[in-house]
Amino acid sequence: MKKNKKIIAIAMSGGVDSSVAAKLLKDKGFKVMGLYMYLGFSDKEAREAARQVAKKLDIEFRVVDISYEFKQEVIDYFINSYKLGLTPNPCVKCNKLIKFGELLKQAQDLGATHLATGHYLQKKYHRNIFINYFFKLLKTSISISLEEKLFRSRDNLKDQTYFLYNFSQEKLEKIIFPVGKFKKSKLRKIANKAKLPYLKKESQDICFLSGDHNIFLKEHLANNPGEIRNLLGEKIGEHRGLYFYTIGQRRGIDIGGSGPYYVVRLDFKHNILYVSKKWDHALLYKKTLMANEVNYLSSKKVVYPLNCQAVIRYGHRAVNCRVFKVEGEELKIKVEFEKKQRAVTPGQSIVFYRNNELLGGGIIE
Repeated sequence: MKKNKKIIAIAMSGGVDSSVAAKLLKDKGFKVMGLYMYLGFSDKEAREAARQVAKKLDIEFRVVDISYEFKQEVIDYFINSYKLGLTPNPCVKCNKLIKFGELLKQAQDLGATHLATGHYLQKKYHRNIFINYFFKLLKTSISISLEEKLFRSRDNLKDQTYFLYNFSQEKLEKIIFPVGKFKKSKLRKIANKAKLPYLKKESQDICFLSGDHNIFLKEHLANNPGEIRNLLGEKIGEHRGLYFYTIGQRRGIDIGGSGPYYVVRLDFKHNILYVSKKWDHALLYKKTLMANEVNYLSSKKVVYPLNCQAVIRYGHRAVNCRVFKVEGEELKIKVEFEKKQRAVTPGQSIVFYRNNELLGGGIIE
């Protein structure tokens, strides 16, 4: 087998996705280095599974300690966002600053040329052809450049593009996603045939939570009780703190009687939670939203208004929209939906697509 000069570090969690990703890279002749991220909380079973997979594949294995950066950039961000009345998406922040930030840096320090993960999405090259006419000289100048583009995974149920819109072209050149063209069922077959000792359990959405996120918040945020009111302004109960609730939420509203109730408004100034019995109350729907911290994957200048599809939370169906630039704000946009959307939630990401191509995204205000 011909050896490839690339040295690829693979983020290994002990699960089937990253384990098969490591095998696929090894089979292609790359020099592969397995990296397990220690994030400050113990998961000995996962770490040992990752170690055993690396041993089975006969690749180097290292544990890298990123616990300090993870606490600063992800856990503290998660807690502070709820303090501010936002509903954060820690996986977006983690991918940007930890996996493809600090881990990539440490991988390069160890001699790796690229970083691979078991994320479900596809990366493809795209040729950009620029043609400039010099009429005075009656000549045509043609230049060709390569851009990296990201597309949804072939496995629609596992697609993770929603969490990965923060790449630049420079960073994309250093990233590899070996399993994006496969379905989960195929990965299991590959792993079982190779007798890889991977973990059989699925990983949870937010890795540092051992249960419901409200349990975690109760440990880090003091109760701040206040009134629960209906939309007539009548007090119908009490809440423990507004940061335990998000727009459209049903679970956790402790009011006896004829519910269920849905959160329609959080009044932080007066510490009041407003609810309605109607799942589809008009106040839960919005035609427009504002977003900041916007990033696009392409190096080409975005032409506004941008016609595309948008996803306003993970697992949400993509809907048609138009994106407008906010004058004087470099990283801020206004999004106008074709149809009103329910439970637009500040702090969550809005992510843009054109068919299956990932264009970029931002944080909902």
